[in-house]
Amino acid sequence: MEKLLRQLGCFIAVGCAAAATHWLAAVLAVRLLGQPPLLANVAGWLAAFCVSFAGHYLLTFRHQRAPLARAALRFFAVSALGFAVNEAAYAYLLHATPLRYDVLLALILLAIAAFTFVLGRFWAFRRRP
Repeated sequence: MEKLLRQLGCFIAVGCAAAATHWLAAVLAVRLLGQPPLLANVAGWLAAFCVSFAGHYLLTFRHQRAPLARAALRFFAVSALGFAVNEAAYAYLLHATPLRYDVLLALILLAIAAFTFVLGRFWAFRRRP
């Protein structure tokens, strides 16, 4: 149980860093580069993927000792699936709610986190295939 709690703590810390990276990159792309929110969201996800994979591989799931290349490919698949759900929900909710784009993005990023933990722990970073 202690191992799981430590793992959850690392997951939350890495996830917060990745979510902050995602959110900041997306908001800066909108504000400084004039990108539409959905396109800026792609840039945010790509930046956050690097932070997320490195943190989860080196901290959160290090005890699972998955081979680097396999873990990277699997985590990219998990992240891409999460991003597809993120982008679809974001596209819909940008038009269906009065929430600001930046607040909406923060809420969606939080909602995707549980999905990422479960798939990361039980598939992407597993040592055994």
